[in-house]
Amino acid sequence: MRGERPVAAPKARGGGAAGWSARHPWWVLVTALGLGALLAFAALGAPARLSNGGYIAHGTEATRVENVLTQRFDAGIPDLVLHARADGPVTGTEAAAAGREFARQVARRPGVRQVLSYWTVGDARLLSEDGHAALVTVDLHGDEHATARRAATLVPRLTGRHGPLRVTATGPAWVMVQATELSGHELVRAELIGVPLAVLVLLFAFGSLTAALLPALVGGLAVAGTFAVLRPLTALLPVSAFASNITTALGFGLAVDYGLFVVTRYREELAAGADPGRAVIRTMRTAGRTVSYSAATVVVCLSALLLFPQGFLRSLAVAGVSVVVLAAATTALVLPALLSVVGTRIDRGDVFAPLRRARRGDGTSPWHRAARAATARPVLSGGCAVLFLATLALPFAHVRFGVADERVLPERVESHATAVTVERDFDLPWNRTLTVLLPEVDAVDQEAELDAYARRVSALPTVDRVSTGLGAYDDGRLTEGPRVGSLAHITQGATWLAVTGSGTPEQDERLVEELRALPSPGPHLVGGRPARVLDTKDAVFAALPKAAAVVIGGVLLLLFLFTGSVLIPVKAVLMGVMSLTASFGAMVHVFQDGHLRGLLGDFTVTGELETSMPVLVFGAAFALSVDYELFLVSRIQEEYRASGDHRGAVVNGVARTGKMITTASVIFAVALLPLVASEITLLKLIGCGLATAVLVDATVVRGVLVPAFMRLTGHANWWAPRPLAVLHRRLGADRWHVPPPRPADVPAARHLTADGRPYEAAGLDSGRASREGPP
Repeated sequence: MRGERPVAAPKARGGGAAGWSARHPWWVLVTALGLGALLAFAALGAPARLSNGGYIAHGTEATRVENVLTQRFDAGIPDLVLHARADGPVTGTEAAAAGREFARQVARRPGVRQVLSYWTVGDARLLSEDGHAALVTVDLHGDEHATARRAATLVPRLTGRHGPLRVTATGPAWVMVQATELSGHELVRAELIGVPLAVLVLLFAFGSLTAALLPALVGGLAVAGTFAVLRPLTALLPVSAFASNITTALGFGLAVDYGLFVVTRYREELAAGADPGRAVIRTMRTAGRTVSYSAATVVVCLSALLLFPQGFLRSLAVAGVSVVVLAAATTALVLPALLSVVGTRIDRGDVFAPLRRARRGDGTSPWHRAARAATARPVLSGGCAVLFLATLALPFAHVRFGVADERVLPERVESHATAVTVERDFDLPWNRTLTVLLPEVDAVDQEAELDAYARRVSALPTVDRVSTGLGAYDDGRLTEGPRVGSLAHITQGATWLAVTGSGTPEQDERLVEELRALPSPGPHLVGGRPARVLDTKDAVFAALPKAAAVVIGGVLLLLFLFTGSVLIPVKAVLMGVMSLTASFGAMVHVFQDGHLRGLLGDFTVTGELETSMPVLVFGAAFALSVDYELFLVSRIQEEYRASGDHRGAVVNGVARTGKMITTASVIFAVALLPLVASEITLLKLIGCGLATAVLVDATVVRGVLVPAFMRLTGHANWWAPRPLAVLHRRLGADRWHVPPPRPADVPAARHLTADGRPYEAAGLDSGRASREGPP
């Protein structure tokens, strides 16, 4: 269109909100600009108010134990562990005096509930093996979010040089603080790297800078709106600091994808001969309708995360739903106004236009050839695709789940480095000790029964030591009498035991089950980090059936409303599950087993996956899988309506959408690139998992498996039982249902527009429309 005079969009009628937006573009754009600036200003304080944590399920037996220990015994897992090292023995006169004074200073700080140190309680486990370091454990007031806020102001004043002592910190509260700070730095990097890379991909796909910038603008508005939404959310519920990183990638990627689909269809309508006004209306009736169904699908999938007990997943569900709604709203309202203003200038400066025109209609694009090969030998092609996906999924068979700790941070970060030092130099497995709470056992009146129970517990094969108010037990024998600190195990009418395991983390979790099954003098509860991990996994697995029912039921309903078919929704669910299991297998192979660390950047291999990560990846990636299914099936449906040739419709549908879907998946993967490059293992895992899922789905599943399946199932793809077909018509979606045409109807229905009218009736050249390929 170089050299042509720009054509303004005429005042086309109809089209609903999109049509109104196209008829009043400047009102919409000025309002959007002002609203965008207001949202950006409102979002300034959002990152500072975000929190971390939320990986543990609340309301479980383990969390009840922790609450009782805190309220009745002033005990539990310490929020902070301070490592104090001297050049010489910390038992020396000068170091010991400095240690006692340091412990007193810590105890006087606001928000500190309890302080224990080697110099005050004399516990040998708080002294390093070489005698040159000692530990100070600190309990803070409040829940995990309150303790993190207190740690953020407290730890910088406690670490560093204190006389002869050099102090560093670790513990759950400080891990949360440092993870939040690091995620904030990486968010800035995401904005500086991800957005320009996405624009470059769009420029390569479109050729025109104008066309490339439109989806990027939609993505920018969606992200600004999301940050503004996060700020009030932080006043209502704890929102994970990682929500900023994840929703920025998810929202920008989705918004750009939606913009890509709409702009691609708009250019196609212009190429078919429509004027800009009609092209906008027709585009929003087809691609715009698909975007709305896609957004509804993503909302359903992310909303299922609200059924899980972890605050991390719930906060991401709320943030994710917000960004998807904003992306869809921006696409439906702002993008039509932009297209109306741009008009035919959308291809101005398109350096790739001659190349694209030379390739139109020749049927030699890679997507066209792949679709023809898949439909020519559907059993062979589909079987090879299934075998490939099954091979990728194979490592998921030996998956092991855990809960996030300091190992999600780089080893150079203080909380991680100090934790490694404590684990190496001290005989204090503070993060592996189990707590057995006996809420109705009086250690004085029932001393004999408590002694017998402690002996039975210490005799278990994977128990190393049992500490009680009566002393310490090992191998069924009392090996040490009461000492300073033992009274902390006893209160009026209740007591508790500290049980240290001697096995692997998996054996510690089995030990939890053994202790819960072992008879005791009275009712007993088991807590501690291994119990928290086990209870969290059980809570997640218990919520899975309900969440799966919501996701699958919602997707089946939305796809039925979209297509009027019974088979296509079922096929979409099966294909989505297959591509996701392949992604899960890759996650296990890389992050649990430790392969490809040189390619993805160094990270700590824990031998397990964080329990909530596959759930989060499933919700987002399954929604994206259905997203691509919608755009592919809608185009196949149009082609089938125009020609009645089922195989030709599948081939042409894949050929026309293949480049668009592949580009969309690459853009989404590029938007995830800052997560993949993150130093936080959780973010790296999410980025890799989602990127693998969308790339595999856009290529292997959409390019091979779906056309092979639809070739085998033939006209049954568009069938629905009579009652459902009647319901589909009553819901107002019958004009999109595509029944198999009779042979006599095929010539008359060969050249139809997206809204079902002949090209000649729409003032278009049907010959040109049949020859032209996608832009």
